[in-house]
Amino acid sequence: MRVLIIGGSGFLGGELVRVCAAAGHQVAATYLTHPGPSPAGPGAPEGHPAAEPIQRGERRPGGNPHGSEVTWLPLDVRSRDDVTALLGSHRPDVTINTAYRQNDWAITADGGAHVAVAVAGAGGRLVHVSSDAVFSGADVRYDETCPPDPISPYGAAKAAAETAVRAVLPGAAIVRTSLIVGHGRSGHEAMVRSLATGRGAGVLFTDDVRCPVHVDDLAEALLEIAIGEHPGVHHVAGADAVSRHELGVLIARRDGLDEARLPTGRRADLGVPGPLDVRLDCTATRRRLRTRLRGAREFLTRPG
Repeated sequence: MRVLIIGGSGFLGGELVRVCAAAGHQVAATYLTHPGPSPAGPGAPEGHPAAEPIQRGERRPGGNPHGSEVTWLPLDVRSRDDVTALLGSHRPDVTINTAYRQNDWAITADGGAHVAVAVAGAGGRLVHVSSDAVFSGADVRYDETCPPDPISPYGAAKAAAETAVRAVLPGAAIVRTSLIVGHGRSGHEAMVRSLATGRGAGVLFTDDVRCPVHVDDLAEALLEIAIGEHPGVHHVAGADAVSRHELGVLIARRDGLDEARLPTGRRADLGVPGPLDVRLDCTATRRRLRTRLRGAREFLTRPG
């Protein structure tokens, strides 16, 4: 199967590159400024196969017995013409869009629309990655049937992208997820290390609750959804609802850091825009998947 991963140089995108190549698929991945790591190379973190940077246009073995290669392609999803041209020339069987930027409407919302339009023209399936930020938190628990009601600019951009995808490709898969962690390479893990060692400033909110997911589990689930041709909305998040502070404590314990040094605060007191408590109900999606979605209290009790 020919797989195109939009945003392949990002944290989730890089794991998708590895998972898809290891499964023997023909993988192409896009990047905005720099290609991502090789799916298998020297210098990777212990317990994880990805780390070695590659050069623009270079192909690398995918780290599986069949020797699948990964082709890296430069792409700015803000350019509708560039997205259309790339999809038209590559014509993948499935496109998985992971591209976003927290404070950039053009990448998150317009880019999502551009990818959907291009897939509609070129053919193939689309798996669009969305976020629990599309919800306000007023209802706390949200299943796959709940309509978006965002209260932050980022959530609004993600909701707009979902709307565009539905309008252009009714048969697309939209996958909402939560905080993504794993292998020590996520932004949240980096922040915890910075705070616990006294090198960074900030606080970990005690009233901001999510259902963190391990990047490995999310990548496996996305590939499973792509292969299984499951249209509609899916929720792929971890089994445990934890505050950002509790998540930080779990990360600190795993990494042998002093959890007592992690500063705490309340998001409600600081007036930071965004929902406080959003718990994705993944019951319906779990019934369709073989991939087990572990909770943070499980996957952070051991290295990885």
